[in-house]
Amino acid sequence: MFGLFKKDPIKKMEKRYYAMLEEARDVQRSGDIKGYARLMGEAEELAKQIEALKAENGQ
Repeated sequence: MFGLFKKDPIKKMEKRYYAMLEEARDVQRSGDIKGYARLMGEAEELAKQIEALKAENGQ
Protein backbone atom coordinates (compact mmCIF):
# COMPACT_ATOMS: atom_id res chain seq x y z
CA MET A 1 0.00 0.00 0.00
CA PHE A 2 2.75 2.44 0.90
CA GLY A 3 4.69 1.60 -2.23
CA LEU A 4 1.74 2.59 -4.40
CA PHE A 5 3.16 5.98 -5.38
CA LYS A 6 6.79 4.93 -5.36
CA LYS A 7 8.42 5.18 -8.80
CA ASP A 8 10.01 2.08 -10.27
CA PRO A 9 13.72 2.78 -10.89
CA ILE A 10 13.81 0.17 -13.66
CA LYS A 11 11.13 1.97 -15.65
CA LYS A 12 12.97 5.26 -15.23
CA MET A 13 16.19 3.66 -16.49
CA GLU A 14 14.39 2.04 -19.43
CA LYS A 15 12.91 5.40 -20.40
CA ARG A 16 16.40 6.93 -20.31
CA TYR A 17 17.76 3.98 -22.33
CA TYR A 18 15.23 4.46 -25.13
CA ALA A 19 15.88 8.22 -25.15
CA MET A 20 19.62 7.49 -25.55
CA LEU A 21 18.90 5.16 -28.48
CA GLU A 22 16.85 7.85 -30.19
CA GLU A 23 19.56 10.43 -29.59
CA ALA A 24 22.19 8.03 -30.97
CA ARG A 25 20.06 7.48 -34.06
CA ASP A 26 19.79 11.22 -34.65
CA VAL A 27 23.53 11.71 -34.14
CA GLN A 28 24.27 8.92 -36.61
CA ARG A 29 21.97 10.46 -39.20
CA SER A 30 23.82 13.75 -38.87
CA GLY A 31 27.06 11.95 -39.78
CA ASP A 32 28.80 11.92 -36.38
CA ILE A 33 29.87 8.28 -36.17
CA LYS A 34 32.14 8.79 -33.14
CA GLY A 35 29.30 10.45 -31.24
CA TYR A 36 27.02 7.58 -32.24
CA ALA A 37 29.52 5.01 -30.98
CA ARG A 38 29.91 6.85 -27.67
CA LEU A 39 26.15 7.07 -27.12
CA MET A 40 25.62 3.43 -28.04
CA GLY A 41 28.34 2.41 -25.58
CA GLU A 42 26.62 4.37 -22.82
CA ALA A 43 23.26 2.86 -23.79
CA GLU A 44 24.70 -0.66 -23.65
CA GLU A 45 26.11 -0.03 -20.16
CA LEU A 46 22.71 1.20 -19.06
CA ALA A 47 21.09 -1.91 -20.56
CA LYS A 48 23.45 -4.10 -18.52
CA GLN A 49 22.48 -2.22 -15.35
CA ILE A 50 18.79 -2.66 -16.16
CA GLU A 51 19.24 -6.39 -16.70
CA ALA A 52 21.15 -6.70 -13.42
CA LEU A 53 18.37 -4.93 -11.53
CA LYS A 54 15.74 -7.13 -13.16
CA ALA A 55 17.69 -10.26 -12.20
CA GLU A 56 18.10 -8.97 -8.67
CA ASN A 57 14.37 -8.27 -8.33
CA GLY A 58 13.36 -11.53 -9.98
CA GLN A 59 11.54 -9.95 -12.91
